[in-house]
Amino acid sequence: MSGAAVVVGYSSSWARALVQISPYTFSAIGIAVAIGVSVLGAAWGIYITGSSLIGAAIKAPRITSKNLISVIFCEAVAIYGVIVAIILQTKLESVPTSKIYAPESLRAGYAIFASGIIVGFANLVCGLCVGIIGSSCALSDAQNSSLFVKILVIEIFGSALGLFGVIVGIIMSAQATWPSK
Repeated sequence: MSGAAVVVGYSSSWARALVQISPYTFSAIGIAVAIGVSVLGAAWGIYITGSSLIGAAIKAPRITSKNLISVIFCEAVAIYGVIVAIILQTKLESVPTSKIYAPESLRAGYAIFASGIIVGFANLVCGLCVGIIGSSCALSDAQNSSLFVKILVIEIFGSALGLFGVIVGIIMSAQATWPSK
């Protein structure tokens, strides 16, 4: 009787469930999160920057064209996600059915998954950061045009956060080695 309880408890544990999910599923989810959440961050940043830019352009129409750089920085965040998704896609290799659940396969799937999660959420935060700074850049430029370059430098540093996420994601994806055939 106690042996049956142990088997039931073991079969319903999280560790058992994670090992039974195909590493290809984890890889696909990681790739989808990398591109999807990065695009979400870019869209959110564009929304924040664009609404402030249009509002401030009513007072000072001269700011519209030069403050579009903030929207371009936000769009770069989505491009980071696309680039990493392509890199992660190239990491996928076919594995014989007998080796799908081998430890090396699981490690490769988890590495691609973790890489996608890190890149996606780093770019989400980066998009928000660039969007908020771009919003303040547009509003301050409408008041005082000498502040544009100073705030633009801060926006460049905010955009670098997304690149750091991309670099960490690429380093983590290097751990994705599938078993040989």
